[in-house]
Amino acid sequence: MQQIIQNVRNGEVKVVSAPDPLARPGQVLIANACSLISAGTEKMALELAKKSLVGKARKRPDLVRRMVQKMSQEGFFQTLAQIQSRLDEPMATGYSSAGVVLAVGAGVQGFRPGDRVASNGPHAGVVCVPQHLCALVPETVSFYQAAFTVMGAIALQGGRLARLNLGETAFVIGLGLIGQITAALLKAQGCRVIATDPDEGKCKLALGMGADRAAAGLGAAEVADFTRGLGADAVLITASTKSDAPVELAGEAVRQKGRVVAVGAVGLNLPRRPYYFKEAEFVVSMSYGPGRYDPLYEERGQDYPAAYVRWTEQRNMQAVLDLMAAGRLNLAPLISHRFKIEEAEKAYDLIESGREPYLGIVLEYPDTAARKPEPSIELRATAATGKVSYACLGAGGFGRAVILPALRKIPGLHPRILCAAGAAASAQAGEKQGFDILTTDEDMVFKDPEVRAVFILTRHNLHAPQVLKALQSGKSVFVEKPLCLTLDELAAIESALQPSLLMVGFNRRFSPSARTVKAFFADVQQPLTLAIRFNAGEIPADHWTQDDQAGGGRIIGEACHAMDLATYLTGSLPVRVFAECVGGPQAGPITHDQAAITLRHANGSISSILYTAGGDRAFPKERVEVFGGGRTAVIEDFHEVITVAGGKTRRQRASGQDKGHQAELQAFAEALTRGGPAPIAWAELKAVTAASIFAVQSLREGCPIDFL
Repeated sequence: MQQIIQNVRNGEVKVVSAPDPLARPGQVLIANACSLISAGTEKMALELAKKSLVGKARKRPDLVRRMVQKMSQEGFFQTLAQIQSRLDEPMATGYSSAGVVLAVGAGVQGFRPGDRVASNGPHAGVVCVPQHLCALVPETVSFYQAAFTVMGAIALQGGRLARLNLGETAFVIGLGLIGQITAALLKAQGCRVIATDPDEGKCKLALGMGADRAAAGLGAAEVADFTRGLGADAVLITASTKSDAPVELAGEAVRQKGRVVAVGAVGLNLPRRPYYFKEAEFVVSMSYGPGRYDPLYEERGQDYPAAYVRWTEQRNMQAVLDLMAAGRLNLAPLISHRFKIEEAEKAYDLIESGREPYLGIVLEYPDTAARKPEPSIELRATAATGKVSYACLGAGGFGRAVILPALRKIPGLHPRILCAAGAAASAQAGEKQGFDILTTDEDMVFKDPEVRAVFILTRHNLHAPQVLKALQSGKSVFVEKPLCLTLDELAAIESALQPSLLMVGFNRRFSPSARTVKAFFADVQQPLTLAIRFNAGEIPADHWTQDDQAGGGRIIGEACHAMDLATYLTGSLPVRVFAECVGGPQAGPITHDQAAITLRHANGSISSILYTAGGDRAFPKERVEVFGGGRTAVIEDFHEVITVAGGKTRRQRASGQDKGHQAELQAFAEALTRGGPAPIAWAELKAVTAASIFAVQSLREGCPIDFL
């Protein structure tokens, strides 16, 4: 298929070939017929991307602060490499399209192949969209108009927040696409509509869309005249500007106890006096409606009962389409240009240059509804003579920034297949890292006879089934932590293990810091005591890693690193675990990511792990202290190692942070190409994985658990 991507570094927009996605659980696979360019939003993205690094930094000071923190923790060059990697990532564009359903994923019942639908899919020939972000297109509605559905839902949600009744007056400030649709919807609702925009042409168009009065430069006085001195019952700001002028005008034009709704991105420095004396309400409208940005609704398909939430984002989308079908909302006059998808660069050049007036720019796609999805494309035909061919499942941010570049540095490996759901990012990564084939079908990885090793970099809940498939296909496996989320999965993996090579991405033990400390205690016979602190930093409660089913929680997902490091440094398997977390009425919705975990090792050593999300991210993330045999060693965030013995202190500081990622991959590659045992013994992988799972059980049951 063809898809539009934008280069974040320089703003370049181009059409690329990418494999078709496959229908995932809870999602709908759609062959697009048309998509609408959101000129305001996409122009802002273009302008930001074309700014220099300094210009980008001025627009996003929050990211600059994070970058400074990372430099202090991870070093200048490592942070710079990550920034460069992020800048090289392409960005998919577009969020309002329409087409025909090709297939539906498991759990989807409201749609079927052949249905005409509108969605928030990007500018691409085939898109895979959550079911609650799709709506059925009536047969009487053309795809050209249906492509406006999401934009219409944004306008409709703004109108709902305005809470206008029949005969009341609305003042619309800004007459781009959203403003024009807002005016039309409010007129269809039976409101009196007055509108303004600096562009007289857009004001004239608004009159045709239903506005009772529209002109450039309208102010509070004109609104007062139109309303017999009362003022607008509601003001809807649909402009896009950094200026505070729209909210100032709204405060002057709204009636006493009226409502102002900010739909567009505008300055929000409200003048206190008019809003105070009028006791006017002010609300910022959030996109398409209730459910937006809620992962439970959008990603996991949990609908809101209509009895309690009458208008969700999906129901808003359907309402817009029903109004079109009834002839009460005609958006055809808003279409100013049409381009074939292969000519999309001309459309963006028009937006950037402004050489002629434009408003609704629609992209057209070839008739792909009748064809079967094509989940794979060949990037190059190369021979991997004398090398071990590998495949990667997943191409998320960590994989693209850390794992894939590290693999390219290992001469004995050949990148064969990259499988990822995100077409835009995976297409760029596939080209950059030299893969032969790009696919969205993971079964291709397991069936390809040339693939000898599989690197699994997907979400945590996918690890175990993908590991099993790879092992059962006779392939060696490197899987990012965690290995699995349940004891049943662990047992299944153990039964399928031989004779394949299996390794989990426990990179800390391969770091120079950990190797130094291990050697320092090599001749100590007594049990060791360890204290490991992870200042993990807070992540939202609705993030997928916090979900037991998708991510397993942060103890299984990340604290396992500390458990493996403790196992490596003590040289002994964990056999008992006890864990407690914060609690009480002020603890918040997530408590398991602020926990103290104690491990008893088989040789009598004790490890204490403090995993906490309650600290400041600016503080160093990890500290390891080891005591035993009259010696002490400290690892300071993998920058510095301090050893103390015989009253003498030695400090070894590296030029940058090294957590062992390159070394772990090199160790796996050597075992793969030269033969020999796995870099981490299965007994250790099994014990550490079990310890992390039992630690969560201990948190819930409040007692220690013996497991080996």
